[in-house]
Amino acid sequence: MGWLLGASIAMVFLCPAMAQTSMSFATAQEALLSNSDQLGAATKAVDSARLRRQGNEGLGGPSLAVTGMAYRYSVNANLDLDPARRMLNGTLGMLPGELGESASSLPQLPSNVALQREKNNASASLSLVWPLYMGGLTGAVRSGLDAATDEALADAANSRESLHALLVQRYFGAQLAERAAQLRARALDAVRRHDAAAQSMLKAGVIAKVERLQASAALADAEQQARKARDDAELAAAALARTVKAQSKVLPSSPLFVSSRPLPPLEEFVSTAERRHPGLDKVQAKRRQAESLHDAQQALRKPQVLAFGSHELTTSGKPNWIAGLAVRWTLWDSVDRDALAASSQLKIEQADLMEAQARSDIALLVEKNWMGVEQARRQYQAQQAQENLARELLRLREAGLKEGTSTLLDLIDAQTNLAKVETQRAESANQYIQALAALLQSSGQSDAFQLYMAQADILIPSDAP
Repeated sequence: MGWLLGASIAMVFLCPAMAQTSMSFATAQEALLSNSDQLGAATKAVDSARLRRQGNEGLGGPSLAVTGMAYRYSVNANLDLDPARRMLNGTLGMLPGELGESASSLPQLPSNVALQREKNNASASLSLVWPLYMGGLTGAVRSGLDAATDEALADAANSRESLHALLVQRYFGAQLAERAAQLRARALDAVRRHDAAAQSMLKAGVIAKVERLQASAALADAEQQARKARDDAELAAAALARTVKAQSKVLPSSPLFVSSRPLPPLEEFVSTAERRHPGLDKVQAKRRQAESLHDAQQALRKPQVLAFGSHELTTSGKPNWIAGLAVRWTLWDSVDRDALAASSQLKIEQADLMEAQARSDIALLVEKNWMGVEQARRQYQAQQAQENLARELLRLREAGLKEGTSTLLDLIDAQTNLAKVETQRAESANQYIQALAALLQSSGQSDAFQLYMAQADILIPSDAP
């Protein structure tokens, strides 16, 4: 496995496709927001909702249409003339003398006449319909579309907040992994030096063979820990590169940080969350949509008044036209309007309950994250004593080895312990950062993260001192 790891590391430096790119957090955030498919999809949804609302801006206004048709018709009819013939014969019989005789010599009407007519024709007309009163239906529709647009905006804001939290997780996770790998590598170098010294001391007869074996075992364990830490760092860097869609390995340049100053009071974050959290914006948009649906149901109960007109388009003769008002009031239909109105009213009440629950959940989440930030800050500060102790113990073990009061294994243990304590402190700093990002996300102010990062007075770079 050792030769395989060495070959992999060599390929990293020899292959141009694996070039490294140093990237600050601000640059990574800009790259993420520019290339994110999730955010792009959310933006498309917002644009679609806005265009749908824009397309219905003139809803309820007049509608003008032109209608044209060309047609051919054929009419076939059979007219019964018997009644007319009998009436005519009776009238002729009543004529006096010679006049009656002369009339009787006239041709007789047939009993029926068959008519047939075919013709091509064309017509065109201009018609106008203008709803004058719809009971508030058009306003309800527009209000619902406005609320749908606000919901899309809330979803986009939530996507942006989620992406920011993901970036913080992967960016500073990669920074932590890189620091842990360097600390383990530094400890491995020290253990290698001690192992070489143990071999020389064994040859000189200063230490027993069992102490030499203990040093070899410690070296093997240090190599395994360093290899695992480096693998974790490579994986974290790959995840970060995929997140920002970089073409090469990304090395985070913004260090881990902790602020020694306490956070602002919890109430400020809760108050901000009630104003800015996108989840609340979405619930409120849902409520407005429910209200619009209820208003639309109520509008269908009211009469509707429309103006209409039609004008025949012709180049010959006097055109025909018509204009007037129409009133339509549905007195009864197969749809249960009362049930629909009750259903839409329950949707409003459901939205109210969801908003109340969301406010409670968000306030609790803000409090949890606020406490998480403070706990991580205090934990990092408390670990300073452990690091001081680990450094002092290492110094004493080094001095004791020279004086013969400590063994090589004691020195190796002290070196390994210092690397472990420093790694734990870096983990605490990362916990502080992740809790801070979660707090800002839950209060709807992820955009303030870089401000907190700039104000931090404790920086922990990936380079092991």
